Amino acid sequence: MTPEATPEHSRLTTALRELRTRTGLSLAALAERTPYSKSSWERYLNGRTLPPRRAVQDLCQLAGEQEGRLLALWEIAESQWSGRAAEAPSTPPPSSGPPPSSGPPSPEPPRKPAQERPDRPDRADRKRLMTVLTSVCAVTLGGVTAVVVMLSDRQGASDSPPTAPSAPGPRCRGASCEGQDPIHMFCGAGPDTLTTERTSTGARVELRYSPRCEASWARMWRTRTGDRLEIAASGPTHRAEVEGQVDTESYVYTVMTAARPGTVVRACFRPAAADAGRECVDARVGRETTDPPAEQRSTAGSAAPTATPRPASAAPRRSRPASG
Repeated sequence: MTPEATPEHSRLTTALRELRTRTGLSLAALAERTPYSKSSWERYLNGRTLPPRRAVQDLCQLAGEQEGRLLALWEIAESQWSGRAAEAPSTPPPSSGPPPSSGPPSPEPPRKPAQERPDRPDRADRKRLMTVLTSVCAVTLGGVTAVVVMLSDRQGASDSPPTAPSAPGPRCRGASCEGQDPIHMFCGAGPDTLTTERTSTGARVELRYSPRCEASWARMWRTRTGDRLEIAASGPTHRAEVEGQVDTESYVYTVMTAARPGTVVRACFRPAAADAGRECVDARVGRETTDPPAEQRSTAGSAAPTATPRPASAAPRRSRPASG
């Protein structure tokens, strides 16, 4: 039975979810890049289990976030979660009376009249008082430690220029990015969004492009198990599939395809239903679109009107052939 979640644990869980969303990684992708399984990340991000300290550090590194604030939250949440803040030594009071005698009681010698002494708390009261003071000191020490860590982190941030920590440079560019993971290749930092579309099933499809890597990829969310996503430009077609319930609650993205300014990138969504046709959307990278792609021209026929020029940020063309 897990302890009840504390406000500190809830704040830590919310911060970890924001970091996971920033990375764009699914739970399966997190499991591939860290020592923790997909089911473990699901419990950490849903607040059912307090994550290990190392898991918090790994997620901060993947999101390019400084560790100080998250580790301070983790320290407080872990203290409350494990019960260390309320622990106190509990040893039985030593017996103060003489050992019982099996023989007849001996007559007591005459004693001098005892002088009156001021009332003092008995041993049990003193022990309860010490227990309360120990708990208060533990909680206070944990709070002071967290504040010191957070203030030192803020002080370090104020001394440096007000800019975000520089992300590592990309590991590929152009043709060398073909078929590579955008997060693993550090191409997912600050990409351009070419278009975001809503499919007939309610799923969202988004085309993304990294100018630093000269490569594009697609991602989908609000999906169902079995949904598939394809992306193609001038090279091969790459695919991604929603494999289970965990994937339906996060982003699922394809690997990259090389794309330079002026390249037309196409993403096609295939619902899990066997009788549903695919839904495609096109976008041109960094240049105005003057003519539809060859596939659209062949399906539209000679009577189709001539497309008017528009920038890539405008609503892209979509096509829904009747079958996959």
